[in-house]
Amino acid sequence: MEALLVSRLPEGHEWRYEPKWDGFRCLAYKRKTSVTLHSKSGKPLDRYFPDIVRVLAKLKADNFVLDGELLIKGEEGYSFTDLQMRLHPAASRVSMLAKKQPATFVLFDILEAETDSAVMSAPFATRRLRLESFYARYCAKEPALQLSPQTASIAEAMAWLKSTGWYIDGIVAKHTLAAYEPGERVMQKYKPIRTADCVVGGFRYGSGSEEVGSLLLGLYDKNGRLNHVGFTSGIAKADKPSLTKTLEALVHEPGFDGKAPGGPSRWSTERSTTWTPLSPQIVVEVSFDHVTDDRFRHGTKLLRFRPDKAPRQCTMEQIRSIGRSA
Repeated sequence: MEALLVSRLPEGHEWRYEPKWDGFRCLAYKRKTSVTLHSKSGKPLDRYFPDIVRVLAKLKADNFVLDGELLIKGEEGYSFTDLQMRLHPAASRVSMLAKKQPATFVLFDILEAETDSAVMSAPFATRRLRLESFYARYCAKEPALQLSPQTASIAEAMAWLKSTGWYIDGIVAKHTLAAYEPGERVMQKYKPIRTADCVVGGFRYGSGSEEVGSLLLGLYDKNGRLNHVGFTSGIAKADKPSLTKTLEALVHEPGFDGKAPGGPSRWSTERSTTWTPLSPQIVVEVSFDHVTDDRFRHGTKLLRFRPDKAPRQCTMEQIRSIGRSA
């Protein structure tokens, strides 16, 4: 079941609110001794999370389907970067990571429980009670399994966005009378939109083009180094020719003297690792919805150029307080 992005949370006694965890959405199936994990797209996740498979296999319940989020704790909260490291082709590497940083499976819905296979059609309020009962009976003593918090208070839900040690990128609203509808956007999700002034430390040409396709964004740390924090690509077509000329006149290495755009990996393409460094002179304001490990979790929206802003004024403090408190 999916969630529709909204600009504000729905209100009313019939709504319940939960954290929107920033991990891998996962459906966990158990049929007697067999446990399988599937991503939102249906791809198997079992081999990447053997620690969670083992925990679920030990549960005394023989038959269930649970909906939740796979998370891994980093140094300052749940880390999506550390979570991605599990997607490694070598089983030995995955096993080592599972021992070093065990995963957590946060549960927020139940689709089947023991002999009752009709749970999906029940109202969400009923499913939540079934989930709480299931968790208390079978899961409460397993640290790797956690029950996602829930509240009827919008104020409490919004406070979660600033809770120290959490790593969420929004709030999910669920109607108490809604059945579980696979593939449908029955839930609603809210993500706070924030802005930051960033230095353009490099750029990439558009695919098959001689014009700029995206700008690489940087922020200065306390040591005065420019660190790559993300990108923005919403450049108006009419502006690309003149902007490309401006950027090409500023080409200068290294572009980023702190953390630079990453090299090749199993998730990158040849194009995504090719970029042109710039002298750090251009400042842009962008909007973003989430920060993970001192980087924008998703692409940003270009709002405007800031010729009035000095590059050295663009510091990591704009996003570090957000990334560490969420």
